Amino acid sequence: QVRLVESGGGLVQAGGSLRLSCAGSGVFHSPNVMGWYRQAPGKQRELVARISSDDTTELQESVKGRFTISRGNAKSTVLLQMNSLIPEDTGVYYCYAAFKVAGTPYNYWGQGTQVTVSS
Repeated sequence: QVRLVESGGGLVQAGGSLRLSCAGSGVFHSPNVMGWYRQAPGKQRELVARISSDDTTELQESVKGRFTISRGNAKSTVLLQMNSLIPEDTGVYYCYAAFKVAGTPYNYWGQGTQVTVSS
């Protein structure tokens, strides 16, 4: 069973930075994808950034140039460096991991961490 634990959220002023970390435990099959979604109040959950096990990254257009996603020293850890934060970045950020085992997809989610950007 895979478990994901996020840390690093908090309250920051616009223009500030935060670094989110997601530590995964359990058996991670390769290839896999890890990443971050966020959900703002009254809105649907949306993809922020993701990284494949070959380190290919994808970022939402609105965060390009401001956010960076990377893997930690442990390949089951994923980091999200968020710079130049704006109030629209406010929301609950969820870590996720996905991979297939014998063709069957498995998706895992963390419990979420709150990010609040004040204007």
